[in-house]
Amino acid sequence: MAVPTVQIFGVKNSSATRAAERFFKERRFQIHYVDLQKKPLAPGELKRFLDKFGGLVALLDIEGKEYAEAGLKYLRVTDAELLARIEKAPKLLRLPLVRGPGSRLAVGSDEGAWKGMLEA
Repeated sequence: MAVPTVQIFGVKNSSATRAAERFFKERRFQIHYVDLQKKPLAPGELKRFLDKFGGLVALLDIEGKEYAEAGLKYLRVTDAELLARIEKAPKLLRLPLVRGPGSRLAVGSDEGAWKGMLEA
């Protein structure tokens, strides 16, 4: 039987990213980790998450420190400008972004969605 694989997009110093790694390691999933501070999210991969969750706003961590420090509560920026900011500061996203078996996707620390990936 093949070992199930998940792809985790996050940053090393994110507790939610570490929690996702731990969750899948404990369940013997093979993890393909992408550090967004070293390699930005590919446009096709980002589109997959945008389509599933209904746009860029659903992926942003509006409660996070990075969002407040960037002044995004008060600025009006286009999606293109926002994408450029995300590329430079991936912590603007609700991390981790997880792609699991059967094209299942999860954003942020969503253990319910992660458990759904176990069933796929």
